[in-house]
Amino acid sequence: MTIQPEIQVGILSATTIRFRLNGPFYLKNHEMALEGEGVAILKGEEVMLHVGDTIVTAKQPVDLVPKEYNSADFDLMGVLIGINFHWERKEDQKFRGTLRFIAENDRVRAINILPLEDYLLSVISSEMSATSSMELLKAHAVISRSWLLAQIEKGEEVKKTGHYTTTIEKPGERIRWYDREDHAHFDVCADDHCQRYQGITKASTKAVKQAIEATFGEVLLFNNKICDARFSKCCGGISELFENTWEPINHPYLAMVVDSENIPEGYNMDMTQEINAKEWIRTAPDCFCNTSDKQILSQILNDYDQETPDFFRWTRELSQLEIKNLLKTKTDIDVGDVLNLEPLERGVSGRITKLKITGSQSSFVIGKELEIRKALSPSHLYSSDFVVDKQDEQNGIPDKFILTGAGWGHGVGLCQIGAAVMSAKGYDYRKILSHYFKEAITKRVYG
Repeated sequence: MTIQPEIQVGILSATTIRFRLNGPFYLKNHEMALEGEGVAILKGEEVMLHVGDTIVTAKQPVDLVPKEYNSADFDLMGVLIGINFHWERKEDQKFRGTLRFIAENDRVRAINILPLEDYLLSVISSEMSATSSMELLKAHAVISRSWLLAQIEKGEEVKKTGHYTTTIEKPGERIRWYDREDHAHFDVCADDHCQRYQGITKASTKAVKQAIEATFGEVLLFNNKICDARFSKCCGGISELFENTWEPINHPYLAMVVDSENIPEGYNMDMTQEINAKEWIRTAPDCFCNTSDKQILSQILNDYDQETPDFFRWTRELSQLEIKNLLKTKTDIDVGDVLNLEPLERGVSGRITKLKITGSQSSFVIGKELEIRKALSPSHLYSSDFVVDKQDEQNGIPDKFILTGAGWGHGVGLCQIGAAVMSAKGYDYRKILSHYFKEAITKRVYG
């Protein structure tokens, strides 16, 4: 790779998409220039645009290309962010680059096409506060760039094989992971499923631009291949293995990392064993991501992320009625009254990878970590790294389940809050990266 690639980001899918072109945009393969407010809808297998007084129907993909990249931009109205999470909401967002419309499942899909480095300007500001420290911004730029290029490579491999499995199901058991599904028409989506990308609405500060420029084209490599670099908000003190969260592939650079300068004393660090996981989760060991420093947290957490005050250790209470309704509505599981939630397998961080749900009528096993989080929360449980206490049992049926948990997110790769603390302690971005990605090296692959 010698030049910066362009990427395609799936932004919004709806029956009608409202947008505004701020400056002249040309309809590709036509001489027509469009500007102002508009809507896009499907008309048969074509896309109909109504911009100002102009109505155009064209074969898909329909590309609106800015006359001047740096001076023209576009707005998309009602973009859904935080999909299925507790911070889900709609925003109007502004983007730079080409606006593409395609048909997708009887809806219109809006896709933004732009240079990778410009994409990163927004990602770094969307995934965290644009006021984060310089070394953290640099580290995240390298990770986000690596992850994106790795996803493009993986997408090409999936196209060649024509097959990608995300579910293993048999009687009484469903093991599912979430990664490349639903992304056949673009490289990545714009929400938490991939990387938060909220256009130039969130971008950017001088510091973000400096971090992008300082690391331009720089990625993490392992065995001369770009790393599928992952990150989450808070690992809870120990990072998780890739294969315990996604497909059963081992990446040596996504190994178990204790998020601390030294191994915390008094703990057996084999969290695959229930007794050790319980002690770890029920206490608050000294780790980088165990912080309440408001200055550090305000750097890493955007406004809506700060609505989540308890991330290193947390508790959630579920009534019998709530858990039965959640299981039915979120995962279509009905075991009768829920009698027990039993971890069958834990990963190296303590995150549950297989959970047995025992009921009065039947039992069912679910995994991996995100499927467990979806099953036990109206949005997503903060993590699957939890222990369970039952309360107020009558005739063997608990009235309440208390979940005590650790961390926020899947815990694989870089821990954002831990990395923020490392940066505050004086670690530079390469040392931060080497802490979380032990076997990887950094290298500039273009630019």
